[in-house]
Order: sequence, then structure tokens, then C-alpha cells
Amino acid sequence: MDHLPPTVDRATFQAELDQLRIREKAHTREGSAIAAARRRLPMVEVDASIEVLGPDGPVTLHDAFEGRRQLIAYYFMWWDGHPSAEQCEGCTFYTTQVAELAYLHSRDITYAVFAQGPYAQTRRYRDFMGWTMPWYSAQDSAEKLLAGRQVGMFHLVCYLREGDRVFETYWTTGRGVEAMDYSYALMDLTVYGRQEPWEDSPAGWSKAWPVDGANLRTDGRPIAQWSRVEDGRPDEL
Repeated sequence: MDHLPPTVDRATFQAELDQLRIREKAHTREGSAIAAARRRLPMVEVDASIEVLGPDGPVTLHDAFEGRRQLIAYYFMWWDGHPSAEQCEGCTFYTTQVAELAYLHSRDITYAVFAQGPYAQTRRYRDFMGWTMPWYSAQDSAEKLLAGRQVGMFHLVCYLREGDRVFETYWTTGRGVEAMDYSYALMDLTVYGRQEPWEDSPAGWSKAWPVDGANLRTDGRPIAQWSRVEDGRPDEL
């Protein structure tokens, strides 16, 4: 069994929490300052005519905005020829948590997935998972869209549309895509955290979830797949 934090009275607990809250507020303010700096970055023009493949055929990057001013595209990793159970557990983890898009739409932002695999296969995966966001294949255009970056890796990219022109304003990868996530954020509030080896936790705390893919899988599948399998959804690609 994991070790436990020391037990104290309410006043002592609150005093400790008040001290931590000072750091939390500083962290929040720094996050706001970083966001302000992000809004002041320069931008680079992208060929608006580059095509991705959607349900009705090729669509230009410009048209993927769906008439809105901004576009956030998540570049979903894809293991071509592999079954659903072997698809990217990280991309599945993050994409599963993007559900309600109305708030983005209210700020003139479209969110879409640009899968780095064939449209038909990746779309079947989308439907198996029950995701509803706009879905495209960027298999044939990723090298142009991700110029200078590692094609095949997951990326989160922000674009701005100005008339017929499209500009890239920001991109991130690695832990940067945790902006899409609430599960890790909620875990970070708990006493045992993510339970991953890299975390700075007290002696005796469980660290049984190595960051090697196993931390997002159970019994050989990305964790979120199991509820879909139990519901009888077909997962053949």
C-alpha cells in the first residue's frame, strides 16, 4: 500500500495549503504571461491551397477553417497497417478529451484532426472511438504542412486565416499538447499524482506507470478503447 501524508488538524492543513496557493497563483500568472507572449509571436505564411482529404474528397487548408478565422489542427500519429489496438495510445488519450467544440467556435476557432494515415482507415478509427470533430487525412501533405518538423510525430498547430491567405502562428509537441488534456491536470491535483517515475513524490509513493506507452494502455490496448469494445463497436480498420 502507498504511504500516506501526515495527518494534521484543519488549521495546520489550511496554513500549508495557503502557502502552496501563493505558488499556484504565481504559476497561473506566469501561464498568462506566456500566453501573452505567444500572442505576440510573428507568423509564417503557409500555402492555403495545400490539400487534406476529408469525407467529400480533397479540401484545401483554407477550407478546413470552415469559414472561421482560426484553426487548431492536431496531427494524429498513425501506424499504417496496424490494428486499432496498436494505434497511438498518446494520440488516443489526448483526442478522446476534446469533446465539446462550441466554446472554441464561439471564439471563431475551428478544431480539426489531421491524421497522418489513410483517410478510410483513420476515419474508421475515429468512428470506433466515437469522436465527432472534423477529421482529415494529411498523409500526402504532412511534409509540406509540417515543414522542418518530424513528420509522423504528433503536433498541435495553430493557424490564422486572413482573406485567402493562411498563416501559422504557433505549434507545439511533446508535453505541449497537454493543453488538450484534463485527465493529467486532474491527476496532478491528487495526493499520488500521475504515479509516473519522473515525478518528484515523497518516498514510498507509487510510481507504477512508466512513460513508455504502458502508462496509457491496459491489457494491450489504449485505455479508452475498452469501453468501446465492451459496447460492441467494430474496431476493424
